[in-house]
Amino acid sequence: MPASSYSPSNPPPVSAGLAGVWQAFKRATVSQCHPAMLFAVLLPFLIALVGAILLLWFCWTPLTDWLRDEASRWSVVNNVDEWLVAVGLFSLKVYLVPIVAVAILLPISGILGLAIAAIFVMPLVLRHVSEREYAAVSKQGKFGTAVSVWNALWVSIAFAVGWLLTLPLWLVPPMAVLLSIFWWAFAFSRMMRIDAIVEHASPEERRVLLRRHNLGFWIVGLVCSLINLLPPAWVFLPVFSALVFAHYGLDALQRLRQEKAIEMAGR
Repeated sequence: MPASSYSPSNPPPVSAGLAGVWQAFKRATVSQCHPAMLFAVLLPFLIALVGAILLLWFCWTPLTDWLRDEASRWSVVNNVDEWLVAVGLFSLKVYLVPIVAVAILLPISGILGLAIAAIFVMPLVLRHVSEREYAAVSKQGKFGTAVSVWNALWVSIAFAVGWLLTLPLWLVPPMAVLLSIFWWAFAFSRMMRIDAIVEHASPEERRVLLRRHNLGFWIVGLVCSLINLLPPAWVFLPVFSALVFAHYGLDALQRLRQEKAIEMAGR
């Protein structure tokens, strides 16, 4: 809705709610089909792929050896393993150690790809969507690169530490699925929401947007986390999630400035 259609008696909505989330996903889907955004998909995917290969190459043997030693000290694992072998089924340790190793290394490569998308791909995404749909939203951000790098760093560390600390809870159904959804929702929302607005929003505007639209950002992150459960989505999700957060964040910033303009006009 253009700013001219608002009046002091008919102020703009401060939040688009669930409709704004849905609109952000629709706009992101259209933006993702642009050739420039299709090409941008390659960067975080290739970096995450190379990271996964390097992690497997250098960390697989030391990690599996350590896990095997640790598993041998767990009486519960030993008892279950002995029972399974005794009844002629299979050895739990043979399958448990590789599964846990993959559960550790794969998310690390994934968060690396998301961090790369946040730092290096998000500026391309913002340039693409702002020029086409948010040209009226001027850039008033400060220290955008520093804020983006710091945010990506602490979110990546928090994600990795939280993932590892809660990994034992995966043995309790259905915590494996719930924890995976929670931590990826945390990663998407906490990492992408800052980068979506850091170039355009002033520090004060950023604080207002993060407080006012905290739930909306979390919902966007949750939806992206659910999509992340589908392995084929890993190819395009870092860039697509950046597009969704960019549309949601810039639209929220546009609404905030329209609201401020009406308040100034009403004085």
